Amino acid sequence: MEQKRLHFIDAIRAWAILMMLQGHFIDGLLATQFRDQEQGWFQIWTYFRGITAPVFFTASGLIFTYLLFKNTHNEYVNKRIKKGLKRGLQLIVLGYLLRLNIQGLLNGQIYPSFFYVDVLHCIGLAILVVIFVYKLVGHWSRRAFALIAFILATLIFSIEPWFKGLDWSNWPIALSHYFTRENGSLFTFIPWVGYSFYGAFIAMTLLKLSHKKMFYPIAIMVLFILGTWLKYDSSRFFIWLDDQFGWKVFRAVAFNNYLFIRLGDVLWVLAVFMLGRHFLQYKTLLAIGQNTLSIYVIHAIILYGSFHGFGLYKFFKKSLNVPEAFAGALLFVLCCVSLSFLYEHKKGFVKDYISCIFKKK
Repeated sequence: MEQKRLHFIDAIRAWAILMMLQGHFIDGLLATQFRDQEQGWFQIWTYFRGITAPVFFTASGLIFTYLLFKNTHNEYVNKRIKKGLKRGLQLIVLGYLLRLNIQGLLNGQIYPSFFYVDVLHCIGLAILVVIFVYKLVGHWSRRAFALIAFILATLIFSIEPWFKGLDWSNWPIALSHYFTRENGSLFTFIPWVGYSFYGAFIAMTLLKLSHKKMFYPIAIMVLFILGTWLKYDSSRFFIWLDDQFGWKVFRAVAFNNYLFIRLGDVLWVLAVFMLGRHFLQYKTLLAIGQNTLSIYVIHAIILYGSFHGFGLYKFFKKSLNVPEAFAGALLFVLCCVSLSFLYEHKKGFVKDYISCIFKKK
């Protein structure tokens, strides 16, 4: 039986991409003297900026896994796998292309930043791993897939302190960027892909239980309680594990417990959007959630000057006051979203035009 699409997940993705847009704009252009941690507004902004990436990674893993498993017909599944393989590779390639400087390329140079790993690389690789696990066990046991996703996510988060201390200097630089930030990468496959695997686990739970009569009231309560425990008591739990088993990695997690604490924030966000799911079905909001890739690419071109090197960051880097930064962020968000809608509307025409050019040749 095919499951219906969960619109509140698209709403979460829309919220996450909008938060990313304003977060990148303000972080890049707000002048240093206005970044005062004693100011309440800046503390709130910093908090929400900190939870944006975990929410985005989790939602990406959730929506892909949900769509992969929502229909058991072989034709549908094969289509989703083919589309997933294409999307995963597309995200990785786009991640590199957005860091390609055409001017440097014309001069015969590829700058070191071309190899930096970012959000798109990690999400693309996560999709490929989800497909691999599906082919391994998911096609015959949903329960096994869900268990593996949960174990992978928890293991990745738990070994992060140990993993971060490994020496990657002997690895090829392009490959090492996926595992260490020491050379300039903003995100790394480990630990950030752990959120995508937790998203995959949540997707399996939704597929199994979301049709139950009392699912949403119970799920909202469980998410709030579990999120609160992760935020305020998980560190003490890891210290207890260290006392019981003597594995120092648990104590290391406890004293740098940002991953599980942010997971608590993710669960809170899921609970809030589940609670308001009946009010989150506006077509524009859902369209934003379904256009996150084009919005991300457009924002990178305008803000960071991807390809051409002349973005807003080049001209206004950390130079705006608070009103200018917030007004600019609003205009920036509206611009990126509007351009993405225009692109999506004209995408078919552009593809047909390019196809005609190649056919003539």
